[in-house]
Amino acid sequence: MIYLIDTHLVLWWAVNDPALSKKARALMADSDNALFVSPVSFWEISIKRSLGKLDFHGGSQDLLRAGPFHPLVLTVEHAWQAGRLPLHHRDPFDRLLIAQARVEGLTLLTHDARLKSYGSSVYLV
Repeated sequence: MIYLIDTHLVLWWAVNDPALSKKARALMADSDNALFVSPVSFWEISIKRSLGKLDFHGGSQDLLRAGPFHPLVLTVEHAWQAGRLPLHHRDPFDRLLIAQARVEGLTLLTHDARLKSYGSSVYLV
């Protein structure tokens, strides 16, 4: 499978957090799966760090090196489609991740059950 990894899962993987479910850990560790990370996640992490809402001291390259992650490019089409999504979820970061998954034919791997309302492009772990 080809997955786009939600921000929380990227962080939890990078710091080996027990909040990362066994199911998510197994999928992310499986070398048959391709794992993509969005610049949206790095933007979200950076903002939350600057607001004091996140205690992660590494940098973007530390996150990329933490796992077998491939960076995904953010495009105009992703932004356009994010704006057209139904308002099931109002978080702009998550909406961009959903749009990227849909446009690129990826499955968003997440723990956020609220995102499941966007359909088959979301896989809960």
